[in-house]
Amino acid sequence: MSKPENRSARFALTGASGYIAPRHMKAIGDSGGQLIAALDPFDSVGILDSYSPDTEFFTQAEEFEKYLHQLRRDGQGIDYLSICSPNYLHDPHIRMALRSGADALCEKPIVLHPEDIDALKELEQETGQRVWTILQLRVHPALVALKERLDAEFAADPGLKKDVELSYVTGRGNWYMRSWKNRLEQSGGLATNIGVHFFDMLVWFFGDMQRLEVHERSETLVSGYLELERARVKWMLSIDTDYVPAELAAQGQRTYRSITVGGEEIEFSGGFTDLHTEVYKRTVAGQGFSLDDTRPAIEIVSQIRNLDLTQPSNETAHPLIGQRQ
Repeated sequence: MSKPENRSARFALTGASGYIAPRHMKAIGDSGGQLIAALDPFDSVGILDSYSPDTEFFTQAEEFEKYLHQLRRDGQGIDYLSICSPNYLHDPHIRMALRSGADALCEKPIVLHPEDIDALKELEQETGQRVWTILQLRVHPALVALKERLDAEFAADPGLKKDVELSYVTGRGNWYMRSWKNRLEQSGGLATNIGVHFFDMLVWFFGDMQRLEVHERSETLVSGYLELERARVKWMLSIDTDYVPAELAAQGQRTYRSITVGGEEIEFSGGFTDLHTEVYKRTVAGQGFSLDDTRPAIEIVSQIRNLDLTQPSNETAHPLIGQRQ
């Protein structure tokens, strides 16, 4: 269904009670859209009053989809279904969007398995609708500037390879271990759940994967080595606050994010406020991030989930892992 030029984009949303949903609700309004309907099995969604109090709300997926189809029959269908539901529901909710004559705009990870991308591309062809995703680091001003600088360096020296270290620790409480986020078949594992956007950023900066090693993989830690066309990356991701550097932990900090490129620390802690809005604006303009854009990162995290562990060498070991052990 094509959107008439004389009206704003119409959205529905799944996962309305989740952590990320308010960013989507804000982005819908800030980009000039209307939130028509929302779905969540939990009815603690008072947040809707802050963004779109007239939104129709459903707790049953079947009733929600029926409503979307009725809107379409009445000539008032939605243009986009924003998907903020748990990772394992992304694929069926994308399919719901396309069946309803709408494009899907899905949080990362867009799906859990690379073969799901192939199936969705076929469904795009069948329905004429598109699947878009949120890759907000690609619109972060500091990272866009870094991308431009790196592109210039690689153009001047095509054989250049950067040494990169990625460290991300985000402390999580006991609830995490008992939620869907800690179930491999539902979240895709730690690298998928908290790290897929970082791997997308690395591919965006440095090109396709050439080699991947996984050194540690548990419920709270995953680490390894990734070689890309133009970078050698030591990476680690954890929800264990013991990996926060001691000087920061002493200050009560439970999160640590560090990316160094050629020994230079990349600072991008700020500037996150409006990134979802920027992605929404691009998507509505037909310039969003596609299935093909997100495929390399999905392939990487899928392999992280399944590769046999290998022993790191001095050249491939992440320094934070060695220090703690």
